[in-house]
Amino acid sequence: MQMNGSEIAMRTLIQDLRFGLRLLRTSPGFTAVAVLTLALGIATTTTVFSWIDGILLRPFPGASDSERLAVLEMVNHGAPNGATMTSYLDYRDYRANLRSLAGLAIHREDVFSIGAGANAQAVWGELVSGNYFAVLGVKPVRGRVFGKEEDGDKLGAYPVAVISHRLWRTRFNANPKVIGTTLRANRRDLTIIGVAPAGFGGTMPGLAFDLWVPLAMGPQVGLVDEGAFRNRGARNVYALARLAPGATVEQARAEAATFSRNLAKAYPATNQGTFATVLPVWEFHSAAPDLLLKPLRILMAVSVLVLLIVCANVANLLLARSFSRSREFGIRLAMGAGRTRLVRQLLTEALLLALAGAVMALPLSFWMADLLGVLVPKIGITVASGMQLNGRLVGFTMVICVSAAVVSGVAPALFAFRSGVSETLKDSGRSGTGSVHSHRARSLLVISEVALALVALVGAGLFLRSFEKARAIDPGFDANNVVLGRFYMAGTGYSVPQVQQFSARLQDRLRSAPGVASVSYADNAPLGTSGGPYTTVQVEGYLAAPGESMGINRYLISPRYFEMMRIPILEGREFKADDNTEKPPVIIVNESFVRRYFNGANSIGRKVRCWGKWATVVGVAKDSKYFSVSEAPRPHFFAPLLQQYGTGLQLYFFLRATGDPAPVIASLRREVAAIDQNAGAFHAMPLTEWTGITLLPQKVAASMLAALGLIALILAGLGLYSVMAYAVAQRTHEIGIRMALGAQPSQVLGHVLIRGMAITLAGVAAGVGGALLVTRVIASMLVDVSAVDPITFGGAALFLAGVALVASYFPARRATKVDPAVAFRCD
Repeated sequence: MQMNGSEIAMRTLIQDLRFGLRLLRTSPGFTAVAVLTLALGIATTTTVFSWIDGILLRPFPGASDSERLAVLEMVNHGAPNGATMTSYLDYRDYRANLRSLAGLAIHREDVFSIGAGANAQAVWGELVSGNYFAVLGVKPVRGRVFGKEEDGDKLGAYPVAVISHRLWRTRFNANPKVIGTTLRANRRDLTIIGVAPAGFGGTMPGLAFDLWVPLAMGPQVGLVDEGAFRNRGARNVYALARLAPGATVEQARAEAATFSRNLAKAYPATNQGTFATVLPVWEFHSAAPDLLLKPLRILMAVSVLVLLIVCANVANLLLARSFSRSREFGIRLAMGAGRTRLVRQLLTEALLLALAGAVMALPLSFWMADLLGVLVPKIGITVASGMQLNGRLVGFTMVICVSAAVVSGVAPALFAFRSGVSETLKDSGRSGTGSVHSHRARSLLVISEVALALVALVGAGLFLRSFEKARAIDPGFDANNVVLGRFYMAGTGYSVPQVQQFSARLQDRLRSAPGVASVSYADNAPLGTSGGPYTTVQVEGYLAAPGESMGINRYLISPRYFEMMRIPILEGREFKADDNTEKPPVIIVNESFVRRYFNGANSIGRKVRCWGKWATVVGVAKDSKYFSVSEAPRPHFFAPLLQQYGTGLQLYFFLRATGDPAPVIASLRREVAAIDQNAGAFHAMPLTEWTGITLLPQKVAASMLAALGLIALILAGLGLYSVMAYAVAQRTHEIGIRMALGAQPSQVLGHVLIRGMAITLAGVAAGVGGALLVTRVIASMLVDVSAVDPITFGGAALFLAGVALVASYFPARRATKVDPAVAFRCD
């Protein structure tokens, strides 16, 4: 029976696979080294891709057609990163008028206290518009999600909630009858109507939420002031959009920008200087994308470098093995096998190695995926970590696997393709023959490894230096020995006067607590996870330029805040205990505010209109850092918390310890319980832990690049070692002759070392050129470090040369011990 072409191809493939498996089984050492090396490279690349996929590309598991989702942001050049949130009234207008959007929903993150008394639990959740799940296309696994019934403006009319799959399992033991039961949240009863699908954690990429409540319930659960639904300037929600069929992000962006200009003309008091834009989800200026977009891009590029080094290493192994199989290739060619068949056989063997590496890489990737969460400071926010196994991840791993097989197998395949029958059979009979071609090819591979390793080392070095420089920047306040207590007062059910009474009582009790030097509190903390609140102001005597935003960031603080934070007051005074609602409004401004709006002088007694009232400037504080340690000086002002605190604001207590802050945290917990055991959940931590979140991009880049650089360094060293060891083995006969003719061991040692260092220097030269091109891309992320920093470049090159010297030394030392008689006999 005659076989057709496809059957012949399949039979040939099966034969190649069987032969390849048999060869790999006969060389277990070679196979283990190659598979482990490939597994490391594939796992590294797959892990970084899983972070990019889960944080940037498709951060909303369970959403349908997620590639059609985008974010609608407000552009405000006065904001820390140029972007800000939107208001409820603006959202309603955009939703009704933007034809390029199929849907527009809003959301904001908040903390809910669920349960009561000692059983209360702090749970991060989101207040969302009624169309939230419809815009996302998320289907519940139990019950239903919000629909038209909850998509209205009537405040307090929708006492319902959707819970996460995780909360359903952990708090309700996956009870199938949970639908219709009552959940106590912030001392309000909500009916559970649905359970979200597994993996869905809300719409702040990188964070995981467990509860969703209609935004219209915000005032009832104490998280939003009712005035926010009537005030167009109350920008306190994020907007998530779904593009209309056929519409693009660019079209939606243009339409949103045009409509926002119309709003600015219609409502200049609140919308002047603020414009809308539509962006892909991965450009969201909040949560993980804002912090990790650039570091993850760099990590992806460096992980590809590591994979290339891995492939070069495996190619070196396969190439050495191919030269040892020269006789086999010659015989097969002599018997009529085509060169294409030899190439296919070698590529099949490389693919088998890569497949085995991919199988080992997946569990390793799951372990490595949690490393990103380890780097995030523990500030009381639930971080979405781990790896979600999905078709995209498996597909990416397979693409990497095949790519690694092709890259690893191309060098030995080219050798087999160019082999001649007579030359191969003749060369295989002499030891040392073929070494010129083999050493040249393998040396080129090692040169590429060294070059790539140097690029990775330079990148790691630059970010390590940048991270240390950033840590050393003076933020303008002293965070050492300060404990931060972050309270979620909405869960207490307290009114604004009750919050103020609680704060005053807690401050009084803590002042006399052992180990506490000073106490203060505010509605925000510097260098945190967001840009912080801001207020539109009018400065007496200052004429704003057309289109200039007068939204200025501010903190509400208690008396002695500046003393506790050790921020100098340059003019005037701090706030006093009687700066309350019974007294005229007062504020304190910083140096940058004075320079910009008061021409650098005559600040005390000047008037600034904020919150609809004229406030008097009573003090000038020294500039400090508010959002990022690398930020430029910016206008900022402070107002008395006793005059301005409102519904939905958070409360941060600052306690300066006389020594170790750990006992102070215990004192804080004890005093809170003594005042009110139902005071709600709070999170206590050293202030240095809180401020560390602003260094997360630098920390991630420095830590991960250092790890990848170390891997690249080890692999390059191993590659050089293998080449030199192979060269010594191939030249045993030549070295024996040299020794017999009187060559000294030191001369042989020097000769081998010189060849190894020559390869290294060639790789270093190529790597320096590559690094100079690559570092231009990361220049904007570096803090006080040049992208062409000579210390980093020189240190990386010297370190790599040192490793190369060690890798060359051992084969060189082995060469000095060659016995001429044994070498001749072996020949």
